[in-house]
Amino acid sequence: MAMNLRLSPQQNKALKKVAAQKGISMQEAALKAIDEYISHRSEKLTKNIARIKSEDAELLERLSK
Repeated sequence: MAMNLRLSPQQNKALKKVAAQKGISMQEAALKAIDEYISHRSEKLTKNIARIKSEDAELLERLSK
C-alpha cells in the first residue's frame, strides 16, 4: 500500500541523519521505526494486562461471580 508521510523539517532532518548513520534509505529507517513502535506497543500491552491481573486479582475474582 502506498502512503505519503509528511514530516516536519526537524523530523526530516533527524530521519535523514539516522538513515545516513545506519547506511539505509529514509524509507527503510521509517519502516524500522514503525515496526519497533508496533512491537513495543504489543509488549507494553501484554505487561500491563499481566500487571492488572496481578494487582486486581481479588477484584477480578469477585466480578467474575
